[in-house]
Amino acid sequence: MITTISAIVFVLFFLASAVRVLNEYERGIVFRLGRVIKTKGPGLIILIPIIDKMVKVSLRLVAMDVDPQDVITRDNVSVKVNAVIYFRVLDPKKAIIEVENYMYATSQLAQTTLRSVCGQAELDQLLSEREHINNQLQEILDAHTDPWGIKVSTVEVKHIDLPQEMQRAMAAQAEAERERRSKVINAEGEYQAANKLAKAASIIEKYPTALQLRYLQTLREISSENNSTTVFPIPIDLFKPFLSLINNKDATKT
Repeated sequence: MITTISAIVFVLFFLASAVRVLNEYERGIVFRLGRVIKTKGPGLIILIPIIDKMVKVSLRLVAMDVDPQDVITRDNVSVKVNAVIYFRVLDPKKAIIEVENYMYATSQLAQTTLRSVCGQAELDQLLSEREHINNQLQEILDAHTDPWGIKVSTVEVKHIDLPQEMQRAMAAQAEAERERRSKVINAEGEYQAANKLAKAASIIEKYPTALQLRYLQTLREISSENNSTTVFPIPIDLFKPFLSLINNKDATKT
């Protein structure tokens, strides 16, 4: 009876020590007496108790936040910049053998690279050329993590924290720019209106009848309004015959 119980306990211990199950997104690096023998998985894995040791590695895409970094830009502006990097393990064997802790190493490398790249750019470039900064970060990180069997697919700068005085200065600059655009638009409108009026004046000068038509149109517009007082503009041409008659009488008297 005792022997049977001992055998059952031994079998259970063996199964608990020897049997491993890896998910579809996992791989196992098997060490036998300290030497890597194989990368296994997914599915059921049988290990030799005490002799074999397995380290699991996830192949899923990892999204890692990069802590905010104090950066002094090339134009001497102090800002805080944080980012997020997306990477995955392509070679589980390298990720375990070549670096002690690939997650920690990738995080530290991302922080130093973020400070270095952002420090080489001016503030306007950080704000307006973020896509270029992201591509530059991705290329540098991917080149450094490639020997670790890691592929950095995307790097995104999340937030740039500006000092309060810089925010006020940028707000004033934006307000001045909007005012400048407004004045330019108004000036352009005045210029176009002046050109149209000049063309209209030349047409009226060439065709005097057009002035009479415009006069009649103005009277019609005035009469359509509910005004208590109506002003009738009378062209000076209507008084020319009378003025000529008066001049002729004066000439006769003299």
